[in-house]
Amino acid sequence: MAAKFDRIAADLRHRIESSELQPGDRLPSETALLEEYGVSLGTLRRALDLLEAEQHIERVHGRGTFVRARRTRLERSSARYQWEKNRVPLSEEERLSEGASERDTGLPLERFVFSARYEEAKADEDLADALGVAVGTPLLRRTYRTRVSDESAPFALVVSHLVVSHIEGNPRLMDETAEPWPGGTQHQLSTVGIEVERITDRVIARPATADEAQEFELTPGAPLLVDRKTTFSTDGRAVEVADNKWPADRMALSFETTLEKASR
Repeated sequence: MAAKFDRIAADLRHRIESSELQPGDRLPSETALLEEYGVSLGTLRRALDLLEAEQHIERVHGRGTFVRARRTRLERSSARYQWEKNRVPLSEEERLSEGASERDTGLPLERFVFSARYEEAKADEDLADALGVAVGTPLLRRTYRTRVSDESAPFALVVSHLVVSHIEGNPRLMDETAEPWPGGTQHQLSTVGIEVERITDRVIARPATADEAQEFELTPGAPLLVDRKTTFSTDGRAVEVADNKWPADRMALSFETTLEKASR
């Protein structure tokens, strides 16, 4: 049986998600909520703490508790990578017609604000192990932030690492002004003869650090999804390691697996 604070949070969550309570609306006072739900102050505050961590509400000192503005949500599935690969042979005009962010959100290209920063880096032990190279191997570090134009916080922060020796055949791959690149990383790699065969994702959830909470405009300790994505070429090399971060209230991950008949 659900705890009392969970039931209160579920009821208020439903009222917010059904638009009974609109963004910017002030919640009833604690006194009114205590009377409505017939619980202790500690139980009520646990429910409000949960809704605050989920980014449904915001407490403003001296003013009250308010429904937060809804933020763009992404729907990301395992089919995304095949979709990206299918676009590799298309013309630049066709690749420009739709990008991954448009696909994940359903919003048009003009709604996005995108930034990319390229830096030289050296493989530390973690990246050397993930990429199968020696510690100290030259890397290209690419940091991407993407947000919706009428929202101040990004919905995704990606730090990608490529091995310089894999991509130096095309100097444009070292130039951040070429971003956003139509077709993304899979097309970039194709320009130096690398075909992607396999991608692995390892996703964990953890509380946001203070810096991450500031970056994504989250309540400190709010849940964050962190994905280590590793891309492998057809010859078995790890050719990219990308660390993706998404606020948990903005990302839905879905996976579909086709099963073979059970062996006997």
